[in-house]
Amino acid sequence: MALNPQLFANGMPVPFVNELFVLARHGVEFEVDKIPGSHSGKFKARGTIYLSNIRMVFVAEKPSGDLVAFDMPLLYVSREKFSQPVFHCNNISGNVEPVVPENENRALYSTHSFKILFKEGGCGTFVPLFFNLIKGVRQYNQQFTHAAPEPRVDPLQASQTPVDEMMRHAYVDPNDPTKIFLQQPTPQSNLRRRTYYSQSGEQVI
Repeated sequence: MALNPQLFANGMPVPFVNELFVLARHGVEFEVDKIPGSHSGKFKARGTIYLSNIRMVFVAEKPSGDLVAFDMPLLYVSREKFSQPVFHCNNISGNVEPVVPENENRALYSTHSFKILFKEGGCGTFVPLFFNLIKGVRQYNQQFTHAAPEPRVDPLQASQTPVDEMMRHAYVDPNDPTKIFLQQPTPQSNLRRRTYYSQSGEQVI
């Protein structure tokens, strides 16, 4: 997981090389723990989730202090679960490992727990695409298991996962405001990131 990834002025994450954005889902509430400098180490905000063949990125509607966005590599997500509580919002929860720089000790970083709550509309489009994409990433990266990933795995390795067929056959729930990207929404396609490390304003946590 990385804090405050690079964003365009319109809030879209700056893509990596070979990254394809699959969808955007607004009207969600995002919760994550073990955030340095935040109240009780927890962060909660409303905003938009972007899902690609490499990662999930939550972008808050309103920054909370220095916290604007969170980047969660799909290869680092584990124990993901969809819940439909009777008296609360449908949600996806799980764990995500930190993106640890090569010159730093993994023991200094904690595994985070996250939750995505669908506050507006349904989730019949987002949920199947999310779980199919996670499954696809793992199938094309057989050395990784459902357990917590190894800390030195390059999260960009997930870019080899094919998503075109998945998107073409995605179920569209009329009650779900998820936007599927049939064309890439990047306003400056010539600007591409090549690494998770050494980005201005970005921190690994």
